[in-house]
Amino acid sequence: MSWRSKRVWIELIAGSRKTSNLCWAFILFLGSLGFLLVGISSYLGINLISLFLSQQIIFFPQGLVMSFYGIAGLFFSSYLWCTISWNVGSGYDLFDIKERIVCIFRWGFPGKNRRILLRFLMRDIQSIRIEVKEGIYARHALYMEIRGQGAIPLTRTDENLTPREIEQKAAKLAYFLRVPIEGF
Repeated sequence: MSWRSKRVWIELIAGSRKTSNLCWAFILFLGSLGFLLVGISSYLGINLISLFLSQQIIFFPQGLVMSFYGIAGLFFSSYLWCTISWNVGSGYDLFDIKERIVCIFRWGFPGKNRRILLRFLMRDIQSIRIEVKEGIYARHALYMEIRGQGAIPLTRTDENLTPREIEQKAAKLAYFLRVPIEGF
């Protein structure tokens, strides 16, 4: 989503609060909870889940391994839920022609460096670069080349834009910033 006027362009960046992340976190939580309950029920010898008979699963080694997978899955699930609740990766890109600055802001993990803010002067922008990688894992990315800083990505790695969409986005941004486009 973006907002644009004659002097300011704001591009909102979605973070980890996506439907796919919510689905994976929920599935991982339920699956790992099931593994842990089956492992515990095989240890106790009682049926905590009615679908599996605990007498059929011996605690050592099957129940122990299932308990381990359940605990590991709960840790991964809690990590996913934390990134979703903190909305890691969200933020905005601000291009202000009036002030002649570019601000790139992202939310990170909690701590001293939770807020990631990069500011550049527009005169330091060398170009907008398009990177296209074809093959099994096709990837189209948009970068901003900054003098003395290198390339800064403007698109997410999981953003599935077609070559036409990435070219249109690059052309609009390059025209707005009055910089050339490079293609790879």
